[in-house]
Amino acid sequence: MIPTPLAEVAVLTGGRLAGVTEDEARALLVDGPVVTDSREAGPGGLYVARVGEHADGHDYAAAALRDGCVAALTTRPLEGLPCVVVADTQDAFAALARSVVDRSPGLAVVGVTGSSGKTSTKDLLGEVLGTAGATIAPVGSYNSEVGVPLTVCRVAPDTRFLVVEMGARGAGHIAYLATMAPPRVGVVLNVGTAHVGEFGSREAIARAKSELPAALPADGLAVLNADDPAVRAMAEVTPARVVLVGEAEDAQVRATDVALDAAGRPSFVLRTPDGSAEVTMGLVGRHHVGNALAVAAVALELGLALPDVAEALAAARPRSRWRMEVTERRDGVTVVNDAYNANADSMRAALATLERMGEGRRTWAVLGTMLELGEESDALHAEVGTEAAARGVDELVVVGAAARPLADAARAAGGETRVRHVEDADAAETLLRAELRAGDVALFKSSRDAGLRWLGDRFASTEEQTT
Repeated sequence: MIPTPLAEVAVLTGGRLAGVTEDEARALLVDGPVVTDSREAGPGGLYVARVGEHADGHDYAAAALRDGCVAALTTRPLEGLPCVVVADTQDAFAALARSVVDRSPGLAVVGVTGSSGKTSTKDLLGEVLGTAGATIAPVGSYNSEVGVPLTVCRVAPDTRFLVVEMGARGAGHIAYLATMAPPRVGVVLNVGTAHVGEFGSREAIARAKSELPAALPADGLAVLNADDPAVRAMAEVTPARVVLVGEAEDAQVRATDVALDAAGRPSFVLRTPDGSAEVTMGLVGRHHVGNALAVAAVALELGLALPDVAEALAAARPRSRWRMEVTERRDGVTVVNDAYNANADSMRAALATLERMGEGRRTWAVLGTMLELGEESDALHAEVGTEAAARGVDELVVVGAAARPLADAARAAGGETRVRHVEDADAAETLLRAELRAGDVALFKSSRDAGLRWLGDRFASTEEQTT
């Protein structure tokens, strides 16, 4: 974090000092990690004591200070501990994050949202922008009211670019995140069916995602997916300039001649107002083309040269777990673990990649439940089952009771796909250990809480490298 005396932290958050005198607070410098998990405490840090459903962070403040934090942000004084006491730790945390941005006049803030692909895109942005200057991007999927200030508070005096992943569970969420980290550039990747059970409709999801371009300043830039009509329409709600990206002919940053190699890695010609460049990516999956176009548009806006952008896109490798994570085992089995999250759109993208990677080989799709789909759950699972059959998956293993419509639809579609439905991951593991053989390609995909990422790990963990 930008070095800040504890006394100033109190002013910025509207809090009062406890367990420390004013003079001591002026001498205590917060210049280390700002954390909400006491296990991540370090020298010079600040511990934010949040109260959750199952734990009260105040109970762990002493441990955080033993491990190096200089003080805690709390809602009550804690005996013997330096504290900044506030009415609400979330409000105070948001104010602290905003102060970091406000005290960094040279900082370029980039916000990223979308129903799928946010984490992969922010990782790619972090790598590409990192070639031009000090860059902060979220760890994992830190895209909530807690994750965003945790990311923002990592900004240091030399940070040039800040990438902020912005998720939403309802109306107003992205607008709130934008108050903590006001973006100058905003990227909207797509509007899909993720969390449709919570939003109620795809139209409601689009309205929520549109809060990002609506929050941009007039001198900012909205990077919008030209291939998604719901995203393209967001040009009407933003005061910022608009750059369309995609494969549509009118996209200013466009991909042509898209191809996948035998390992599922895309190549394409990147066409921009600054010229064209060939890009061959090290990431797996055709969906990364759209991500790369968005990243290229942002990078060009922020001053990178086209050849450098193309080179950085080609050099990028996966940074977050369970997202098209490919392991080539010594016995010739290829494991593709893409089970961090899932919705119908990302399922289709993963199945398309499996089809390309599996040419001439036996393919396995081990698919679990897509969560938070509400009343559309059965229909969307059925769509994926039909897609799996259409893609010619050889062995389809469907895991979990809620995913049964996926299996039923795949069977109804006919074709050569062998479909089996099992109740849980343990049953799927037993089946796979009995039948998986050298040369097979096995895709594992489900929503995170359905647990197939751990099953994928078990099939990959004892073997060779991850690429």
